[in-house]
Amino acid sequence: MKSSEPFKIPVNVVLVPLVAVLCIWSVYWYEVGIGVNLNDYGIYPRKLWGLRGVLLSPFIHGSAEHLYNNTIPLAILLAFLFYFYQKIALKVLVYGVLLSGLLTWAIGRPSYHIGASGVIYVLASFIFFKGILGKYYRLVALSLVVVFIYGSMIWYIFPVREEISWEGHLAGFITGLLLAFLMKAEIPELKKYDWEKEDFKEEDDPFLRHFDENGNFIENTKIPEEPPIQIRYHYKKSEED
Repeated sequence: MKSSEPFKIPVNVVLVPLVAVLCIWSVYWYEVGIGVNLNDYGIYPRKLWGLRGVLLSPFIHGSAEHLYNNTIPLAILLAFLFYFYQKIALKVLVYGVLLSGLLTWAIGRPSYHIGASGVIYVLASFIFFKGILGKYYRLVALSLVVVFIYGSMIWYIFPVREEISWEGHLAGFITGLLLAFLMKAEIPELKKYDWEKEDFKEEDDPFLRHFDENGNFIENTKIPEEPPIQIRYHYKKSEED
């Protein structure tokens, strides 16, 4: 008997989140070590020079707390994305960064918008809505996990705190929703049982034959009759004969 192949995790599921986390932490420690502030490279709305932040802002964070709050969600959601949507994951990530950044540039307040939180909202929104739209039980379950873990994030797409770039969060949320509708992903075909098929007939099902039209159980099995007992005698001739 051949042994089954061991469970394998695609390399990108580990590699991409690891690289992303290393990048954002490296930039922060560069700022701390050199004593510079790179906030000026964030997104500055409606200024041409502010467009550079579309690519650079996800790597820039204002404090260690800001960086830490973004690290774990970014790593987890990237792992989800590259595991469940391997073929389109890179496109979702690239388009998500670009579109959410441009939308932030278009609707944001005149201030520097920095941090990876916009990308996090792209990922959370895409994974949630794509799972619901796919109607596949594993992806729906993943959507519920995202809601359970990061459901409170929804409040930060509104201006609840002045120091938070709610415009970047809103832009990420909208971008993830749009990508969920526009990006095509291969969804595993749902298994259909016999009773779910259109040509299913109840009278042909051996299990349903045990129930009448009111749902009452009917014992319709017959116990086979045992054959009559036969006794046979065998006589052995004696040695004297």
